Amino acid sequence: MTESIQGYKGKALEVIKKFHVRVWSDALIKSTRGEFQGIILPRSENDDQFHIVLKLATGYNVGIDVHTITEMTEIGYKEAHYKIPEKEFPFTPGLPKVKLLGTGGTIASRLDYRTGAVIPAFSPGELYGAVPELAQICNLDTEKVFAVFSENMGPMQYKKLAVAIGEEIEKGIKGIIIGHGTDTLHHTAAALTFMCQNLPIPVILVGSQRSSDRPSSDAALNLMHAATAAGHGDIAEVMICMFGPTSDEYALLHRGTRVRKMHSSYRSTFRTIGDIPLATVTRQGVQAIRNDYNPRRNDHQVKILPYFHDKVSIVYYYPNMQPDIIDSLVDNGYKGIVIAGTGLGHVNKLIYPAIRRAAAAGVAIYMTVQTLWGFVHMFVYDTGRDLMAMGIVPAENMLPEVAFIKLSWALGQTSDLEEIKKIMLTPISGEITKGEPYNGYLIYQGGIPEVEEFIRKVHK
Repeated sequence: MTESIQGYKGKALEVIKKFHVRVWSDALIKSTRGEFQGIILPRSENDDQFHIVLKLATGYNVGIDVHTITEMTEIGYKEAHYKIPEKEFPFTPGLPKVKLLGTGGTIASRLDYRTGAVIPAFSPGELYGAVPELAQICNLDTEKVFAVFSENMGPMQYKKLAVAIGEEIEKGIKGIIIGHGTDTLHHTAAALTFMCQNLPIPVILVGSQRSSDRPSSDAALNLMHAATAAGHGDIAEVMICMFGPTSDEYALLHRGTRVRKMHSSYRSTFRTIGDIPLATVTRQGVQAIRNDYNPRRNDHQVKILPYFHDKVSIVYYYPNMQPDIIDSLVDNGYKGIVIAGTGLGHVNKLIYPAIRRAAAAGVAIYMTVQTLWGFVHMFVYDTGRDLMAMGIVPAENMLPEVAFIKLSWALGQTSDLEEIKKIMLTPISGEITKGEPYNGYLIYQGGIPEVEEFIRKVHK
């Protein structure tokens, strides 16, 4: 296989050879499904052999089934490399110094069409070349802490980030951005909230739902909003900064313990659950929505507590769950279990004996609700009362993932169950609230006349 047909194989390669077109050529393709014109892109080495991929004039890519192609004509040719330009990031007196700690993810990135891999732009020069507006917001420095997909983030990364945050604060940095994949962004936000307390500056986690080579990418604007919040915002907490509505009007700052990724592809995927966000962000600045936040300070004091216990699990209850699920965790040395129970915090009677055995073995067991919104109320029904008598502790309105992170953090400090309970039920940064505000639970059902009328008048 030659370089000009890189990534193409089998039937797709036969069609390319038959019509004498090249990868990177501007081609007109006629098919039984219509005519298409665009740049023939290389294919990922692991993709199938039955599609030719075009980048259309709109910027979007389309795959054309080779079985439908009747004719291909090469109109022009210019090989592209999709390299992000690099320019020296200028220093501007008077602008705050912000540090970007990189972990991976698709923020300000390009796509390697040969492998299908996302290659991040990361150095200050690369970021300036990709998002020159950053130079008008802050003086940016970067450090690649590690480069992993967000599903591979875990205790080692959480602890290393927490230590790095502490070191940057001691040096006098005015704000920190953490570039991160979106899939587990909320887990890392919760972990850093517990590990980095009494922050004097904002710590902003940011990612992008769509990579930078896509016309609908949110990467550049998310990065600008994050830089604005980190360098100029007054809220000194661990927060996630991502699109508010699906349009690009503003971002939201979500508290790190009350946020969750709620849609697989929407740019406005992150939502504050059971409460309201902290602020909106535009390129002009940060506008607080609420005033019960930790304000920015001028000192360099911070409390770094990089603890985490590996043997903690979330168990999502389902009907007819068998006791061996709980038993297997205990047998494998797990010291903490967070249950996402039904309703107010319930499980079936089949697993009662396993729960008793786990509690007798000294396992810390906490109950959350799989409804996400609402509080655990285990004293309402006999089921809940029985479970509490066995040793399960209600986790108030902590989100299941947050309770998992906090229990792991607590067990990293002590094995004393009473001390763990004290840590778990003492709010640190909004993971437990006194109540749910009237506008903390808003889910509307589409298709209903009054809801459709509402949607037409406001943003999603």
